[in-house]
Amino acid sequence: MPHVSILCGSVSDEEIAKKAWEVLKQHNITYDYQVISAHRDPDKLDEYIQKSDASIFICIAGLSAALPGVVASKTKKPVIGVPVSGKLMGGLDALLSIVQMPKGVPVACVGVDNGDNAAHLAIRILTLTGFL
Repeated sequence: MPHVSILCGSVSDEEIAKKAWEVLKQHNITYDYQVISAHRDPDKLDEYIQKSDASIFICIAGLSAALPGVVASKTKKPVIGVPVSGKLMGGLDALLSIVQMPKGVPVACVGVDNGDNAAHLAIRILTLTGFL
């Protein structure tokens, strides 16, 4: 059973995911890594969320950055969003998409391209909740 699930909306986001999994590896935290688009594979994403034993989701996405919010709408587990920089707005569009969630659907958000901070936050949550 992985402690953390790292989800990317696109293969192009893998460099940011690597930052997260390197921190998790350094702290001996188990993780699962998947690339599942909220837009292109909604049924696959639903199935993955429902079957996942992970305690926390780290969701990495750019552009509309829907992935963290979609995951948060389908689970009561903590979701940490990582906005990915883009060519036009430098990740501001993704950042705003992740932080502006409706009431009742919280998503924690770290800085643009900051996958390592997402992992550090996940470790703190796991520590506080007694999962570590």
